[in-house]
Amino acid sequence: MSGSAARTATADVVCLGESMVTFLPSQPGRLADVPSFGRGIGGAESNVACALAAAGHRAKWVGRVGADGFGDHLVDTITGYGVDTSAVRRDPERPTGIYFRTATDRATDTHEVAYYRAGSAASAMSPQNVPYEDLLPTRVLHLSGITAALSADCLALLHDLTAPRDGRPLISFDVNHRPGLWREAEEGPEVLLALARRCDLVFVGDDEAEEAWGLHGAEAVRAALPEPDVLVVKRGADGVTVFSRTETGDGGHDTVTTVPSLRVDVVAAVGAGDAFAAGFLSATLRGLPVRDRARHGHLMAAAVLTVPGDLTGPPPRACADRLAALDDTAWGTLRLGPGWTAAAGANEEVRVT
Repeated sequence: MSGSAARTATADVVCLGESMVTFLPSQPGRLADVPSFGRGIGGAESNVACALAAAGHRAKWVGRVGADGFGDHLVDTITGYGVDTSAVRRDPERPTGIYFRTATDRATDTHEVAYYRAGSAASAMSPQNVPYEDLLPTRVLHLSGITAALSADCLALLHDLTAPRDGRPLISFDVNHRPGLWREAEEGPEVLLALARRCDLVFVGDDEAEEAWGLHGAEAVRAALPEPDVLVVKRGADGVTVFSRTETGDGGHDTVTTVPSLRVDVVAAVGAGDAFAAGFLSATLRGLPVRDRARHGHLMAAAVLTVPGDLTGPPPRACADRLAALDDTAWGTLRLGPGWTAAAGANEEVRVT
């Protein structure tokens, strides 16, 4: 980002995308068998904004919701995390999206999600109705591939925002390949690859890279995505591999950093990817080394993995910094379970076992 843009930034991070009201099951089982649901919120980009605001950053969420009670709930809840929602637009003709999900991990065959988002207010976002003055005065603009799948207008908006322009903020992009959202299933992988190649910082899971592009291994993903300055390949329980380009006289070269995952007693495996992105972005904004950026991503993901919902408060910064600074042996023996962030907030020792 140019120096002039940095001086006029009104936010640390702006996150653009759809947020929905999510209905969480009262017990495990098929959607057909669950007797009742609790109400929460869900949305990759708003999750990132909430986590960053809770971590002390100036975060803004930009989106569209219906002029309905669900839209009120979304805006009120996201605002409650300290996120700037002043740029959220209300659509009097289209509803706020909602969805229901089962309690199981998204990666399992028993996981079910029922989306009611077709024709939602967010799907009407376009270059014509999302003012760029709400998006560009920021240090980082965070986008995801989910938005690209919502409609042709949403795709046009992302295509325009990722185009080269003077004073462009750092563009962060989470691939978030969701085959079921694309109007034409075969369209998604090609579109997502093209968008990712136009961004500065890209997050992608090795599983989705294999599913979408037939790529196997972090090196193959980097070969397909040589343009981003930073590429984060998430490898599940095996950790992450980060490719960060250092400019040199001969055009630059990659520094490759591999950071193991933490051992976590998982309560619910939802929202971890968004939390990881938020932790990595938080540490990026603070200018921390690549290893520590990835470790902060793991720590914020661990906070979400040890609670039932998609969102939770992050560990206090002092605690997260202390854990991120552990030597490799201590990091490898760290184990986190339910309640660890509360213990850290009460200044209780987070034990390394």
